[in-house]
Amino acid sequence: MLDANIKNQLQNYLTRLTTPVVLTASLDDGAKSREMYELLQEIAALSPLVSLNSDGQAARRPSFGIGRPNEAARIAFAGIPMGHEFTSLVLALLQTGGHPVKAETEVLAQIGALRGPLHFEVFVSLSCHNCPDVVQALNVMALTTPSITSVMIDGALFQDEIDARQIMGVPSVYLNGEPFGNGRMSLEEILAKVDSEASAERARAKLADAEPFDVLVVGGGPAGSAAAIYAARKGIRTGVLAERFGGQVLDTLAIENFVSVSRTEGPKLGMALEQHVKDYDVDVLNLQRAHKLVPAQNGGLAEVHLDSGAVLKSRAVILATGARWREMGVPGEAQYKNRGVAFCPHCDGPLFKGKRVAVIGGGNSGVEAAIDLAGIVSHVTLLEFADSLRADAVLQAKLASLPNVAIIKSAQTREVLGDGQKVTGLVYRDRASDGDHTLELEGIFVQIGLLPNTEWLKDTLALSPRGEIEVDARGQTSAPGIFAAGDATTVPFKQIIIAMGEGAKASLGAFDYLIRQQPA
Repeated sequence: MLDANIKNQLQNYLTRLTTPVVLTASLDDGAKSREMYELLQEIAALSPLVSLNSDGQAARRPSFGIGRPNEAARIAFAGIPMGHEFTSLVLALLQTGGHPVKAETEVLAQIGALRGPLHFEVFVSLSCHNCPDVVQALNVMALTTPSITSVMIDGALFQDEIDARQIMGVPSVYLNGEPFGNGRMSLEEILAKVDSEASAERARAKLADAEPFDVLVVGGGPAGSAAAIYAARKGIRTGVLAERFGGQVLDTLAIENFVSVSRTEGPKLGMALEQHVKDYDVDVLNLQRAHKLVPAQNGGLAEVHLDSGAVLKSRAVILATGARWREMGVPGEAQYKNRGVAFCPHCDGPLFKGKRVAVIGGGNSGVEAAIDLAGIVSHVTLLEFADSLRADAVLQAKLASLPNVAIIKSAQTREVLGDGQKVTGLVYRDRASDGDHTLELEGIFVQIGLLPNTEWLKDTLALSPRGEIEVDARGQTSAPGIFAAGDATTVPFKQIIIAMGEGAKASLGAFDYLIRQQPA
């Protein structure tokens, strides 16, 4: 199962164990059970502190628990945690074996105060780059409090459960058998949802005590991170307000055009951004959403109003709110989101194995999605609104070579069809003949670009017809003291490296603005 290099690395990691770890396997006669048992044997052979038994009684087979001697395992893996989930397995081994859990003391204390039982199930696909964050967060909760358990379930292996629960997007989390959440969630986000009242009170107390900032950055993606770092390096009071630190980069799989880094992945880059910001004296206010901006008047302070009711004040504000996936805006789309309508082929594609799907959009992202999906599903239909595809020629050639792909141009998606529970098809209009057609399928992957997160600013700042914040060469907006950077602005070419540069520029622009103001 494991090659020599990985074995050597894992053996080195397992030297950090301080207490025994027991692997308890629940197996059947299938090939996957044999494969899992081989993996567990290899792991147990790497450390004298790891033991293995195969008398597990879990209903899901193959599966295994990771626990301590004479204790019921609180962490389990239903399926073989390879791919993106291998890191989740390694961390579970280390943390169960006494290696410290990496979380803030305040967070661990809040977890410890939870009252159970809380049984989490998280359905994943092994190609999902967002799933490990959720699995690892739930494992931390299970290790911290005896009344909490967590099990990772490979949806591709337990397809019957996927079908029975009609899961069409991962990660999909259930708490005590009931739906809890979909999509990437951090430990803090999960905790805030489980313990909403206490989390909200802590957040309100922290924000109520916040003194005015010199620079307040709204957004924690690449542009916001760069802006915060550049501001903090000037020695001025800096804050970052973010709904989730890392922004949309967390939903990006492979990053191969970030200069000086040959290849990385979005979640890794997101973690690096957050750590770099925290290396400086920056007040990070995560899981907070802004809904109103009041620019400074007569030399006063700008205000940012939050959904929580708190108001933050600052001498200058940098808006780096980024963008989100653009939706089709047709009947049925919202109703069937995560029930057949999806936006991430890497994450959700494995759930549609052997099924018929459509991809909406003929740019690079749409064609790449169709190519990826063609290796998983039975058939892919790509629909493009224009009369020609916009993707690079090499991608178009690859797509055209695939036998299970159909391309329909001049197609305007009109409606998503479903049976009340899941997608069953879509209606599109042939723009050339003006006739409507119906496709029967089980999944729709929308890849039609980005929409700036600026709706809350439309009555405050000058926005372009596309809703982007208009900025000058220094990142200055139409309001004095308010700057902006990244995908939410009119700066062309939405790229991570460009967003970072624009964030740095806006921060330098804000600092130049501040030093030219009269002392308060």
